[in-house]
Amino acid sequence: MPTSLLTKITQRQSGILLYGITPPKANNTPEKIAEIAALQVERIAPLNVDGLVLYDIQDEADRTDAARPFPFMATLDPLVYSRDYLAALDIPKINYRCVGKYSPEAFRADVMAMADGVSVFVGAASREQQVSLSVAQAYALRRETNPDLLVGGVAIPERHLVKQDEHLRVAHKVAEGCSFFVTQCVYNVEAAKNFLSDYYYACQASGTPMVPIIFTITPCGSVKTLEFMKWLGISIPKWLENDLVHSGDILAKSLDVCRGIFSELMSYAAEKNIPVGCNVESVAIRKDEIEASLQLVRDVQTMFAGA
Repeated sequence: MPTSLLTKITQRQSGILLYGITPPKANNTPEKIAEIAALQVERIAPLNVDGLVLYDIQDEADRTDAARPFPFMATLDPLVYSRDYLAALDIPKINYRCVGKYSPEAFRADVMAMADGVSVFVGAASREQQVSLSVAQAYALRRETNPDLLVGGVAIPERHLVKQDEHLRVAHKVAEGCSFFVTQCVYNVEAAKNFLSDYYYACQASGTPMVPIIFTITPCGSVKTLEFMKWLGISIPKWLENDLVHSGDILAKSLDVCRGIFSELMSYAAEKNIPVGCNVESVAIRKDEIEASLQLVRDVQTMFAGA
């Protein structure tokens, strides 16, 4: 693995730039998966990002009573997709693991397989979800099996709006071995700044070094996608939802919003020397939304260069 991502994380640097994708649907033929992978390699190779995030998808129906806007469809295991289809992409892969899906034995094997990689451990979508492995058990298995594996966690600024304890969750996960955090997609800058502020002052009070917080931003290309984002628990202020729905070009408007949100977070973090980065998420299949995500990467690179 190139040293850039590892160095930036372990030295708690700002400016980490990631690109996040979901592996293809598991019901695709191997030939179709290879075709999709070739297109993704072609798009991602020139981006010059620090790493590629590969999401591990779980059904989140237990999290809410609301109807799912899109049907759940299982995707290829990110480790399998990374190893068997994206080997030509010579950048670090950050493989997500929804730990509750795996038995302790299977998870141990996965941790051993990621000898020189990077992973993000994700817990259950809700307290009601039946799991085979808890996040605490996953951290323990990692310490026993592969303590050198660089592990990140998920931070959810929206949860901080309600419970006001996301910074404490982050501190607990750091104590368990997390070296960085990737947030859920951010469309509520106030929630993200509240979380950052509490995290900063808690670290100041305890004398604890801050780890990189990598904020996820993603273009939204349709009202249907907007509804799905809300179903996932992404907080979108009513005024912003109104502006997006009535914009006439929701994709262009969302790009402006994403740029503005990350610029504001970057400026706020810089004042306090909080290490922050950006993960541009591309989970849509429409060509214009994919192109928008690539443009967003270039825009964030320009922001980092001018910082």
